Amino acid sequence: MRVLALDHGSARCGCAISDPTGTLATPIDPILRPETKAGIKQLRELVELRDVDRVIVGLPLSLSGADSDQTREARAFADKLRSALGAKVPVELFDERFTTTIAASSEGRESEDSRAAAVLLDDWMARFGHEHWNRDE
Repeated sequence: MRVLALDHGSARCGCAISDPTGTLATPIDPILRPETKAGIKQLRELVELRDVDRVIVGLPLSLSGADSDQTREARAFADKLRSALGAKVPVELFDERFTTTIAASSEGRESEDSRAAAVLLDDWMARFGHEHWNRDE
């Protein structure tokens, strides 16, 4: 099973992908303008090319846990992506608070957006990964 995590932004969407065992989250190239037809097409192609089984979209909740304008944009993006991918690949939202801060303090050649997506994916795998990978064994 492979999981793709997305750190959504209107200009860029950071991307990270898991290894098949759910152990490692690797940042990959971001997708530019992800909400455009071309951006959605690139994401669909990425899902197909990498044999992605699930997509996690970062949900930028406020510190209090409330929705913000960015939260509503992320929810709308996830809905658009769900429609584009169909029922075969689930798209779910996951709290991304502090992922960008953590990514900013880490080093790497990858974009900060994609490093934030890797932090998001690490968090998701630590919390829910065992439910998905153990079921497949």
